[in-house]
Amino acid sequence: MSPDRLPAQIPSFGPWHHLGLRVYALMSRGHATAALRLSEEVERVARFLGDDRAVGQVLQSRMYALVRLERLPDALAVGDAVLELNRRAGLRVAEAKALADTAEILVKLGRLDEGLYRLAAATVLLDAAPAGHPRYGAALSSVCGAAQGAQLYELADDACARALRASPWQANSLTLQRAELLLEWALGLEHVGQAEEAERMFARSVELTERWLAEHSMLADEGGKAADAPLAAANLAVGLAKVGRHAAAEKLAVSLIGSGATDMDSRKAHLAYGLVLRARGDRAAARREFVAAEELADSDWERTTYRYELALLAVDGDEPAERAVLAALRGQARHLWRQRLERRAMMQQARRRVELEAAQAEAQRVAAQDPLTGLGNRRQFDRRIAGLDESYVLVLIDVDRFKEINDGFSHQVGDRVLCEVAATLLAHCRAEDSAVRLGGDEFAMFLRTDLPGAARVAARIREVLAARDWDAFGPGLRVTLSIGLARYARGMDGAALYDRADRQLYTAKRAGRDRVSA
Repeated sequence: MSPDRLPAQIPSFGPWHHLGLRVYALMSRGHATAALRLSEEVERVARFLGDDRAVGQVLQSRMYALVRLERLPDALAVGDAVLELNRRAGLRVAEAKALADTAEILVKLGRLDEGLYRLAAATVLLDAAPAGHPRYGAALSSVCGAAQGAQLYELADDACARALRASPWQANSLTLQRAELLLEWALGLEHVGQAEEAERMFARSVELTERWLAEHSMLADEGGKAADAPLAAANLAVGLAKVGRHAAAEKLAVSLIGSGATDMDSRKAHLAYGLVLRARGDRAAARREFVAAEELADSDWERTTYRYELALLAVDGDEPAERAVLAALRGQARHLWRQRLERRAMMQQARRRVELEAAQAEAQRVAAQDPLTGLGNRRQFDRRIAGLDESYVLVLIDVDRFKEINDGFSHQVGDRVLCEVAATLLAHCRAEDSAVRLGGDEFAMFLRTDLPGAARVAARIREVLAARDWDAFGPGLRVTLSIGLARYARGMDGAALYDRADRQLYTAKRAGRDRVSA
């Protein structure tokens, strides 16, 4: 999860947009600690202004900074917060991106089952999302990163290709991401004896990385991004060494070693330089570079890569014991590759589980939905009222003299009135609120606020519908509401709350209808 995988365009944060851009710029240039500090300041401003979308975007940058600093548990906690914000707001593509980002962290933490489940959930969401969504490509890029982290290279390559089709303006960052993926894939293929396929991927990785660096350099010349791209240079150095372009590989590797590059960049530079030195016959120096790379490794897969190269170096001496070590390492590599293939099967099972759970949730949603208005039905009402707490107010709503509307204007007009009332209720619901149709002309709302706040919402709903031009439905038609409210109190059960709100509703009706009683 590198800064190069961050979206190419950051949506505006409003009047303090420059602060959000500053966080993004710091992350892009690898200044994770500074980005972390600034993100905390920006978050305070966003929360003060009540801008949940901006909070989510700043938290996402903080998550990337924490990953770069290898504070993975902290990064997961922040990623979970981003996921919950997006889920609560109904932002399905952003939810998929957060699922993929946290999946990658879970895999790094060794929590493979959880990571694959979240990755599967992300792919299911994106398969149902519009490809034209502005964040669709960024979400697929996160899927690619998570899949690569789990060594699901086929899925990662497919996600990267789809992201490029969906977001051609992100070709610069996606090209580098795919080049890195192909390089890692090729190293794995080489270990299990698929040399021809590995050579093809090494060559393609070199081609893509050189193109990326050329475009990156042009941007820098025009005052765009910084010209230094150590991750790309380290990847390219390894690729060049593998395809036999040793002079170019050495130049890049030497420029990175000891330059203050990150551990990820340094270990690849050591690997590339070791490959060059081995090709020259300098076995002692090559061994020193491979050992340095191994000491910086942060996964079993990487350590196997560096040990494999060390074993190949030893075999140059044609010593039987060292040949046995190489055979053992090849056996371990084949075992890890089989585990990778098993992971593909686990991913397919996780996706089937996600799809089954989604189908069950949809069936439950349909069973709890009123077919005319699309609101929840009595089943959903019963479920909600049984799980309330003191932060909620129950609002009961009746359409005044609805039978007269049906009798005087037709049941079709009556149905249109009910749908219009339902749409108005939904328009006044926040993410934590809900509206249901109890039956006939009776509706209910659960509002997360205090009683005065709920009364203000109810008054606005009544005023909006009373002022509606109902002549378009039927000449002379007039629609008003009677509304009763009751606040949940500690120790109260659902029946008691309903009775209290119902008494207020009848108070409104006895007082002449078209009013709110709380």
